[in-house]
Amino acid sequence: MLTADDPLPYRPQRVLIAGVTGSGKTTLARRIAERWDLVHHEIDALHHGPGWMPRPEFLDDVRAFAATDRWVTEWQYTSKGTDEIMTPRAQLAIWLDYPWPVVRTRLIRRTVGRSILRTKMYNGNVEKPIWQMLATRDPAESILAWQIKTRHFWAERMPQKQAEFPHLTIVRLRHPRETERWLRAN
Repeated sequence: MLTADDPLPYRPQRVLIAGVTGSGKTTLARRIAERWDLVHHEIDALHHGPGWMPRPEFLDDVRAFAATDRWVTEWQYTSKGTDEIMTPRAQLAIWLDYPWPVVRTRLIRRTVGRSILRTKMYNGNVEKPIWQMLATRDPAESILAWQIKTRHFWAERMPQKQAEFPHLTIVRLRHPRETERWLRAN
């Protein structure tokens, strides 16, 4: 596993970005897409249909973009079958393994802003009113509760992913400052 100080051995063309909700996966994917001339496929936009319901064509859409040569996306929905589709094709995984206060603050700021402004997202969806998210601990009802539930997902599973997909170069970035330093070097 590489760190922020290790140079990439080559310029990858298919990239996955892992991290807990709120770590900045989508923002980094957009930046990498622009820097490396890749196509960003926002996996949340492919997954969520109207009313936050999963789109029936989700996995077909994932198969379609994963079969192409140049892409970057967020490494999510692994339990729904994306691992078997994307990971064998990916060349690089960037793991945003940031401190809890960083990701928690980012998610709260983003969620509150979207909720107050009623920001339209994928297929016209908007965040629930903030009071509803704070009133429940059910991860299915609150992105804030989901973040708590999945906080350790990648730390627990990354060694398994590394063994399962030995072709995949993995870069572990432990703080946004490391990410910025790594981006400047690559």
